[in-house]
Amino acid sequence: MDARPIGVFDSGLGGLTTVKKLAELLPEEDIVYLGDTGRVPYGSRSRETIIKYARQDAAFLVGLNIKVMVIACNTVCAVAFNILDDMYDIPVYEVVNTPAKAAAAVTKNGRIGVIGTTATIRSGAYEAALKKIAPELLVLSTPCPLFVPLAENGRNSAGDVAAMTIAGDYLADIAGFGADTLIMGCTHYPLMRDVISRVMGSGVKLIDSGAETAKLIASDIQVGRMKAPAGSEGRIRYFVTDSIDGFSELASRFLESDVHGMVEQIIFV
Repeated sequence: MDARPIGVFDSGLGGLTTVKKLAELLPEEDIVYLGDTGRVPYGSRSRETIIKYARQDAAFLVGLNIKVMVIACNTVCAVAFNILDDMYDIPVYEVVNTPAKAAAAVTKNGRIGVIGTTATIRSGAYEAALKKIAPELLVLSTPCPLFVPLAENGRNSAGDVAAMTIAGDYLADIAGFGADTLIMGCTHYPLMRDVISRVMGSGVKLIDSGAETAKLIASDIQVGRMKAPAGSEGRIRYFVTDSIDGFSELASRFLESDVHGMVEQIIFV
């Protein structure tokens, strides 16, 4: 048994999609979440800056004696996963390979779309993962940089004209490509699910990268020796690098649970 918490970090609140799924699957586990809201988004940053931020995020969580680290940021996974994985002797999970496997398993026509931040798409991480699984797959990737600020500002309704217009422009090529499966390659993007689904149509399967990874983590913890003691009641702690109030409001709405009073601010130097 292992009472240490699971550590999760992202550039903002997108990683809460992973936290929400983990809490559903592992209600007895403590979770610590770090959202680097003061420096979001990461997707438009240089490789060097992303690595610097990722190192700081990871070091903070490790300082809280976590047993597992979850990089709930596709940009960091694409750029710095191997660096962080080599730095620590605890399991480090990324959010690229598991959703790629899920997409390859459900596609019917072998055409898969991938959306993500500019840095994630530029890295080619999803294409590489998908081609390794099944070389015959056809993959089309498109960056959707404005989805993160839209999600962070609550502009994620299918009734939001601006969100729908931007999504329609971003997703036009993938829709024309005939993809029957779309990987939401950023943990912020499930917050935009209604918008994305409306544009792509109900026949397109949306793959949530954070949720798919959470399923893998839950399975690994349940079958290994990392489970929390029997009868434990898990709690979640939240840390941010910018306004507590703004994060608390949006997080409460998304998680459908009031997190006011449960969020702490930290400052990276």
